[in-house]
Amino acid sequence: MSTPNDSATGNAPVQDFSHCHAGILKRLDVLNELPALLDPAARAREIAAGALEFFREAIFEHHLDEERELFPAVLASAEKGAERDQVQVLAKRLTDEHRELESSWKRLEAELKRVARGQDSHLDVAELERFVARYRAHAQFEEVEFLPLAQTILGRVSSHMAALGLSLHMRHAPRKPATYI
Repeated sequence: MSTPNDSATGNAPVQDFSHCHAGILKRLDVLNELPALLDPAARAREIAAGALEFFREAIFEHHLDEERELFPAVLASAEKGAERDQVQVLAKRLTDEHRELESSWKRLEAELKRVARGQDSHLDVAELERFVARYRAHAQFEEVEFLPLAQTILGRVSSHMAALGLSLHMRHAPRKPATYI
């Protein structure tokens, strides 16, 4: 730290303070990066928390609606033969994709919870990117292949479409607690 000349002149203690300031200034430069990181960190927590809430409440419920209401309604209304076979193949594919997507989500969920709480996380970014890409592909396939077919099949008989609407409404209608007299 000090040179022989510093000792001879008595500058060593002053030089030590100067070297300390260099270290302090480096740390201050790093600390000055913090404000730019606060907004992205808050946004990461917000995105993770929103995704957790949305997927648990909306997406899993959406899958159940399709599997318990839509797919059976379309299958029951499909004409025997090639049309019904096509509906079965499509519904099976979509159901299998639901299970794969749900499984992938469950692998991501614990780390997303950590992100939402602002904790250190080892979120598998590649898994997250695969999940997003697979879900986009799933939704696109359903929109292009299954839903137009469902519309055609259920649209043939208005009561079939109405029955599906009523069934979905009943499934999601708020339940009032029973009152006893």
